[in-house]
Amino acid sequence: MSIFDFFKKDDKVKKENTIDSKTLLQDLNKPTSDRDVTTKLSIHPEWDVPQEQKYIFSFLANDLQPLKPNQLSLSTISMEQQDGKWFVRAFFRSSLDQPIELGDVELFLLDKDGELLATKRFDFSALGTIPAESARPWIFTFEKETQKQVLDGLPEDGWQIAFNLVYLRGHQLDLDPSWEEQLTKEQKAQLEEIVSKLPELGDSEVNFTGFQIREVEDGSLQATVFIRNGNNRAVNLEQLPLEIYDANSKRIANGSFKMDPAITVEGNTTKPWTFIFPANLVDTTDADLSRWSARVAQQA
Repeated sequence: MSIFDFFKKDDKVKKENTIDSKTLLQDLNKPTSDRDVTTKLSIHPEWDVPQEQKYIFSFLANDLQPLKPNQLSLSTISMEQQDGKWFVRAFFRSSLDQPIELGDVELFLLDKDGELLATKRFDFSALGTIPAESARPWIFTFEKETQKQVLDGLPEDGWQIAFNLVYLRGHQLDLDPSWEEQLTKEQKAQLEEIVSKLPELGDSEVNFTGFQIREVEDGSLQATVFIRNGNNRAVNLEQLPLEIYDANSKRIANGSFKMDPAITVEGNTTKPWTFIFPANLVDTTDADLSRWSARVAQQA
């Protein structure tokens, strides 16, 4: 099926999702004014567009609202469903004063209440070079496996396509306020560097990575762990059964921690947290702490 089978005469621009271009791009020229930028229609150079379709594209492009300088926007048009797939008609727009090319960008499909309908990473290089101050029509396809809700037909009016800002900003360090107060700028920078070098997480993975461990004179064990959240949304930890293993895979501590209040780890972030195991839950006899790991205990 051709892309030209999707854009219709009765389509209208419905919603805009606009972000500052610095979220995706670095080292851009700062805008010299706060003028409104009217984006012009830009059709992919490899498309052989029928004249009637050009009229449709032009009509829709003329209906787009102006942007401010250095913005990127997704303009929701309409959606169609075929063979379980959702085909979303939209314009990708840029108000930059220079051409741009993008790589992977994760997009959300949201319902009228802002709840997630689907999520997928798209290779925006397929859109080609986007000229300065332009609007390029595109079809974004959400296959069945990318859909988070099972619907009988299409979503109700009010849905939209949007940038996943959590994904765009990259994985970040998430410090609890108590850590923010205690750490110096240099210590925070060191933690950020360590977190940036950790292995990439899966989209829905929550991972516990050992950072620092210390035996205390009273026999207790202090284990500082990186709680890593690969989800798009925050996770709350209220009860955590945790085990510590040494370099020889020997369990040297285990305990169940009740969080009051719950530990919140924001989407696509890593939060360091220190767990203190009482002496009666610790056995470090002949333990090799040159390497160690933290694991969530499996419930019986």
